[in-house]
Amino acid sequence: MRLGVIDIGSNTVHVAVLDAAPGARPVPAASESVEVRLMRFLEPDGSISAEGVEALDAAVTRAAAVGQAQGTEQTLAIATSALREATNGPEVLAMLADRAGVPIEVLAGVDEARLTFLAARRWYGWGAGRLLLLDIGGGSLELAAGNDEVPELALSLPLGAGRMTREFLWEADPPSSDDVARLREHVRHRLGGSLAAGAAELVGDHVVATSKTFRSLARLAGMPRDVLGVGQRYRMRLAHLDDWTPRLARLSSEDRTVLPGIGPRRSRQIVAGAVVAAEAMRALRVDEVEICPWALREGAILRHLERL
Repeated sequence: MRLGVIDIGSNTVHVAVLDAAPGARPVPAASESVEVRLMRFLEPDGSISAEGVEALDAAVTRAAAVGQAQGTEQTLAIATSALREATNGPEVLAMLADRAGVPIEVLAGVDEARLTFLAARRWYGWGAGRLLLLDIGGGSLELAAGNDEVPELALSLPLGAGRMTREFLWEADPPSSDDVARLREHVRHRLGGSLAAGAAELVGDHVVATSKTFRSLARLAGMPRDVLGVGQRYRMRLAHLDDWTPRLARLSSEDRTVLPGIGPRRSRQIVAGAVVAAEAMRALRVDEVEICPWALREGAILRHLERL
């Protein structure tokens, strides 16, 4: 079966086409993303501006066209924090569902964490032992841990790289050291309050990270390793991330694009992403993460196959 997934995130609208069957590994057939960066289109009342709605309209229309051109038999459409929280979210979602040709499932933050955890568990298998997952999106940070395919604890915190950039690092490019310090203090405070009751469960034999933010940071500050001849996978140590974060903050967003892994789409928000990543690792007492190539979209596909 050829399945399409339209993922309407805070940064991009991404369409993935996969050949999938129950019990088999999904095989990618096509993939395309359109940058939206919804956080820049949020109005003071929490709504998405007309310009932002227009950008979403064009991106979802394009995603649906890619799926049709690839001969998808079924399409799933999911939306995450930006549309979930927008005051005009219901009206925008109704319009986007018409463009996509299918209903759009709006995921709660903990559901994002659970689906991403499912994808990581399937990727690493039972031999990985207890998994601890970290995922940084545009609007939120997801954490999950457990021994099975359903995590014992799943959290979603409003600490996404795009959100933190808009709230703390938007005025100057590069940001001032005071603004970075304020962001770091905010992240520490938010993590401390949220993890106070569940930190004992957020441990793992194998600590993994997903999302474009973590992948970009790992290409810059991490170390590649070859996994059984199937290509490079990255791991990243907190010490290396701490070394790179102040260097990133001293560069303008344009200058960051010359660095490995930092493309134009992420260059403005990579500093906030680095701060959130480092503080999350520190709060969880994690020295190193391994980058998992599967994430939310793969988790949505796996869940859909289970339901067939």
